[in-house]
Amino acid sequence: MTSPVRTERKGEVLVIISDNPPVNALGAAVRQGLDAGLDEAQGDDAIKAVVIRCDGRTFFAGADITEFGKAPQKPNLLDVIERIEAFDKPVVAAIHGTALGGGCEIALGCHYRVAARSAKIGTPEVKLGLLPGGGGTQRLPRIAGVALALEMTAKGDPISASRAQDAGLVDKVVDDASLEAEAVAFAAAVADVRPLPRASERSAAPDPEAVAAFVRANGRRFKGFEAPAANIACVVKATETSFDEGIAFERAEFMKLLNGTQSAAQRHMFFAERQAAKIDDLPADTPLRKVERVGILGAGTMGGGIAMNFLTRGIPVTIVDTTQEALDRGISVIRSNYDRSVKSGRYTAEQVDGIMARLTGSLAMEDFADSDLVIEAVYENMDLKKQIFADLGRICKQGAILATNTSFLNVDEIAEASGRAADVVGMHFFSPANVMRLLEVVRGDKTAPDVLATVMALGKTIGKVAVVSRVCFGFIGNRIMAQRGAPCTEMLLDGATPAQIDKVFTDDVGLAMGPYQMSDMAGVDVGWHRDTSRIETIRDALCAEGRLGQKAKAGFYDYDDQRNRTPSDKVTAIIDAFREKAGRSKREVGDTEILERAIYPMINEGAKILSEGVAQRSSDIDVVWVTGYGWPVYTGGPMFWANTHGLDRIVDGLERHGVEVAPLLREKARAGESFA
Repeated sequence: MTSPVRTERKGEVLVIISDNPPVNALGAAVRQGLDAGLDEAQGDDAIKAVVIRCDGRTFFAGADITEFGKAPQKPNLLDVIERIEAFDKPVVAAIHGTALGGGCEIALGCHYRVAARSAKIGTPEVKLGLLPGGGGTQRLPRIAGVALALEMTAKGDPISASRAQDAGLVDKVVDDASLEAEAVAFAAAVADVRPLPRASERSAAPDPEAVAAFVRANGRRFKGFEAPAANIACVVKATETSFDEGIAFERAEFMKLLNGTQSAAQRHMFFAERQAAKIDDLPADTPLRKVERVGILGAGTMGGGIAMNFLTRGIPVTIVDTTQEALDRGISVIRSNYDRSVKSGRYTAEQVDGIMARLTGSLAMEDFADSDLVIEAVYENMDLKKQIFADLGRICKQGAILATNTSFLNVDEIAEASGRAADVVGMHFFSPANVMRLLEVVRGDKTAPDVLATVMALGKTIGKVAVVSRVCFGFIGNRIMAQRGAPCTEMLLDGATPAQIDKVFTDDVGLAMGPYQMSDMAGVDVGWHRDTSRIETIRDALCAEGRLGQKAKAGFYDYDDQRNRTPSDKVTAIIDAFREKAGRSKREVGDTEILERAIYPMINEGAKILSEGVAQRSSDIDVVWVTGYGWPVYTGGPMFWANTHGLDRIVDGLERHGVEVAPLLREKARAGESFA
C-alpha cells in the first residue's frame, strides 16, 4: 500500500507532505508516514530543518474518528506530536485550509507555524463530546494564554490566521499562493536558532478572572454537556502543574469522555447528519435541475424566513402575497432582520442593500413564471393548497419544482392537484426558517428522482440539514411529537402539573422545552377553533379566557414583563374543574410515570415510522429531533436515547400503561438489539 505521506527536499529543508483526501485525517497511515519523514530528516545531516504541509484543500483537519473504539495502532497521535516537539532540528507547520483538532495539535507541537492568510485554526473536539487528546489543552494556554485556550477548547470554534498570529499561535501569515515557499524560507532562516521554542517548556500563567468570566458567559450554552467542563478543567490544570502532569490529566479526562454516553451520542450525530444526505434508491450521480430563481407564496413569518435562506446565498427571490399590506409588512420584517445583522457586525449596510436588491415583491402568482423553484408557505388548509397548486401547475414553466411547506398535510394529494405530480415535493422548514437547521424533505409517491436530488442539494446550499421523509400525517417529526399530547393531558387530569411534566422533558431528558412551555411560546391558540362557546378541552378553556401564551403574559403559566414564568393558580383551577367534570380523583403522578407515558410512546412511534419506511434509518429520526425539535445532541436523539435507556425497559413501560408496542421495537428488545 502506498503511503499517503511523501517527502521533498528543498535545499537544506525537508518538506514532509501528507496527501490523504478529503481532509488529511490523521489516520494510522498518515501518522506512520510523518514518523518515517522525521526518520529521514533525523538520519541526514544535510537536512537542517523540516516543514510539514498537506496537499489538497486543507492542513490536517483532525483525527480519524473512525478509529475511535478500535485497537490502537502505533504511533498514536500523542507519540507523533511529542516526537515533533522533541526533534532536534526546527520543525515548521505550513497551515492552509483548516487546522482542526489533531491538526491544530500537530501544529502546536511544531516549533514554528506559518499560515496562509485564509487559514483557520481550532480544536472542535468538544462538539463530539471530547477534548483535544494530543496535548492541546496543555500547549494552547502555554502559547496563547488561558482566555483564548478556553474559547478554542471549551467552545470549539476556530479562529482566523490573523487572530492566531496576534495571540502568538502563528509566527507568520502569508499569501495563500506562496505558503510552501514562505514556509521553506522561514525554516531555512531559523535552521540554526537554538534553543528551539517548545510549548512543553513554557509555563501557563494562571488567570482565575478569565476562567470565572468564561464560565459565567457560557453557563447556559454548556448546560447538560460534560465535555466543556472537562476542557475547562484541563486548561486550568495547565496553570497549576507541570506539563507532564497536565498531559496525564488530559489523557484521563479524554478517556473518561470517550467511554461515556455523551460523546458516543455526539459522534453518532456527527455521522448521522452526513448519512441523512444519502438516499438509498437515488444514485449519487442523479442530475440536478437548475435553480437560479426562487418564488415564495406567503410573506408571513415562515415565508419571509424561507426567503432569507436563499437571498443570503445570492439566489434571487420573488415573494407573493394577497394584499399590499401583508407584502409590505413581510418585506419590512426581512429588512429588519438583516438590519439587526448589520448592528451585530455580520454584514455591512452595503451588503444588506445588495441582498435586498435580490428580493422582488408581487401580488400576482403569474410572476412565478420564470422561477425554477416555487415554495408555498400559506396556512394549513388542504382546499386552499390544492387550489394554489392547480394554479402553480398552470403558471410555472416546465421543469420548475413546486414545493409545499406543509407540516402535516398529504403531499401526494396536493401534488395531484398540480397536474404535474412528478415536479412536487415537500419542503418543511422550521420556524424561524432563517435560523433553524432542519429541512424535512417530503418525497411523494410520484416525486421525480431529479426533483428529490435537487432539493436535497439545495438544502445543503442554504445551510440546512435535509432529511427525507415519505408521506404520512406529520411526516417524521410532527408525527412523533403528536404521541405526547394525549398522554400529557391525561396526566394533568390524573394530578400532574404542567410544570412537573415540563420538568421531566427538560431536566430528565434534556429537551430545550417541555410541551407546555413550547405551547406558551408558540401560542396556545395556534390551530384553535376560536369558538369561545365551545369549551371541550383544557386548551379551549385557556384560550376562551385569553390565556394565549407568552404573548398574552398568560398561558399554561403566568409571565412577567421579562417572560419569566411561574405556575398559575388559574390554570390549576381550570384543570381541577375538568377533572371533577370527568368524575376523576386526583392522585400523585411520579416523574417515572411521566417518562413512561409521554416519552416512551414517542420511541414507539419512531419504530413504526421505520417499519413503514417513512424514515430510511433510525439515525434520520435522531437528526430530525436534534436539529428541529430541541432534543439534546448529547443524548443522540430519541432513538439513540432509547438504545442507551434500554429497549426492554421501554417495552415494559409501554405495556404497563396499555400502549400497543410496535412490532419492530418488541423484536429488537427481545433480541437484545439496538436501533442502528
